[in-house]
Amino acid sequence: QVQLVESGGGLVQPGGSLRLSCAASGSIFSINAMGWYRQAPGKERELVATGISGGSTNYADSVKGRFTISRDKNTVYLQMNSLKPEDTSVYYCYITMNVNIATTKRSWGQGIQVTVSP
Repeated sequence: QVQLVESGGGLVQPGGSLRLSCAASGSIFSINAMGWYRQAPGKERELVATGISGGSTNYADSVKGRFTISRDKNTVYLQMNSLKPEDTSVYYCYITMNVNIATTKRSWGQGIQVTVSP
């Protein structure tokens, strides 16, 4: 069993910054990737950023140049700068682990609210 605990969300004004953290604990093995999705009311969950073991990262076009993903052991961070009202969402972290050569397992955090508003 893997537990993911997110922190760092909240209310911020447009143009401001927040740093999300997600600490993974429990039965962690062979991490393939860690990252963040978000879901706004009435919208589908979308990928925000992912960090793949080995160092590569991917970002949604909407956050490129503003958000930075990083990882320290079993904790993944999302530095969010120049926040916009459209970044308002519930943010979910995830961890993907390699079960075997052909199978991965993904676990999710509970979600954390980020609200960007004057």
